[in-house]
Amino acid sequence: MEISGIISAIVIGIVIGVLGRLVVPGRQRIGILWTIAVGIVAALIGSVLANAFDVGDTDGVDWIEWLIQIGLAALGVAALDRSKAGRR
Repeated sequence: MEISGIISAIVIGIVIGVLGRLVVPGRQRIGILWTIAVGIVAALIGSVLANAFDVGDTDGVDWIEWLIQIGLAALGVAALDRSKAGRR
C-alpha cells in the first residue's frame, strides 16, 4: 500500500468514525483516536461487505457502501463506549 492509500484510509476513517459517532445518541466516553480507529476498521470491513453483496462499485456515489460503513462505525463506537463505561 502506498502512502497516498494510507492517508486516504485515515481521512475516510475520520469521516466514517465521526459520522458513526453522530449516529449514536448521547455522549460517548471515547477519545478522537478511538473514533478514528473505529472509523478506519468500519470503512475497511464495510468495503469488504459491500463488495461481497456486489454493491461496492456502482455508477456514481456508493451510498449503500457508505451506509454500511457508517452503521458499522456506529456499532463500533457504541460497543467501545459501553465497554469503557463498564470499567469505571
